[in-house]
Amino acid sequence: MRDKATSFDIAHRAGVSQSTVSRALRNSPLVNKETRDKIQAIASELNYKVDKNASNLRRQHSLTLALLLFEDPTSDDSLINPFFLSMLGSITKASTKAGYDLLVSFQNLSDDWQSEFEDSNKADGLILLGYGDYTDYRDKLSKLEEQGTHFVRWGAHDADHPGVSIGCDNVQGGFDVTQHMLKMQRQKFAFIGEAGSQAPEFEERYLGHCQALKEAGIVVDNSMQFDAISTEQSGYQGVQKLIDSGNSFDALFCASDLIALGALRCLREKRLHIPEDVAIAGFDNIPISSFANPALTTVHQDTKLAGEILVDSLLKLISGQEVSHFLMPVDLVVRQSCGAQI
Repeated sequence: MRDKATSFDIAHRAGVSQSTVSRALRNSPLVNKETRDKIQAIASELNYKVDKNASNLRRQHSLTLALLLFEDPTSDDSLINPFFLSMLGSITKASTKAGYDLLVSFQNLSDDWQSEFEDSNKADGLILLGYGDYTDYRDKLSKLEEQGTHFVRWGAHDADHPGVSIGCDNVQGGFDVTQHMLKMQRQKFAFIGEAGSQAPEFEERYLGHCQALKEAGIVVDNSMQFDAISTEQSGYQGVQKLIDSGNSFDALFCASDLIALGALRCLREKRLHIPEDVAIAGFDNIPISSFANPALTTVHQDTKLAGEILVDSLLKLISGQEVSHFLMPVDLVVRQSCGAQI
């Protein structure tokens, strides 16, 4: 036996071909579990380590996925929307489980991020997070599609949007929040968050909100919708504009938890009691939402499942399988800001 074991040594001990050893060490389903376990046990006994560089050169794959994060305006230096942090952890775990490394990169719309990731063998495919306003970069996605790059994105689905989208049922989430507030006998609703095509996920949440109002026989007043991006400061400013408008309201639906946290601060400063004077809800169920004062009613998106589906979908694309858009269900989480008991 040589000092360093090879896959041929394992094949000889296991009584199988070298290609079977390679598949088994990648946990390929083409090798039955009994044989995989036997081969992996021999590899462990021989202290065998896969030479990833040699393997990748043979298969012309980098065994790396690229996660491109769009920089968000944040109150700290992270430039990462906290909603994506738990999804980032899930994507990392799912990639590792599949035997892939994960390359994480910040990108700006002005960057030429769409080129050469796959062509240069940096990564076998791309995952896009935080690119909600795809109207600004649709051309870049079209180029990705034209050059045959494998990519998936988190966000709202649009029939004209290139590539595969994984997202949540924003319309249902907006409907559920508003319906709950209606059951609390609230009558005067306001919505804080952009509600146009430039913010497709927020727009869908607003559509669900309006649908619930219409079904309850309440006329939708578009003057009660105030634009805000997903930051605390923008939420604070949105509520300030609402109050300055002179319109009365007893229910406030914010398009994200970050917007809602800023709105909470503004309402407290105006000495409005929550939920007695105003019921308020957000969207995303980021960790801090349960520690707000009062704890924030919100819509939960399963970020663990989202990360797993993003990676699984991308790997299927890489292997030549057909992949469809996927819409995840959402869950309403009722807390004190909408009257729930501690």
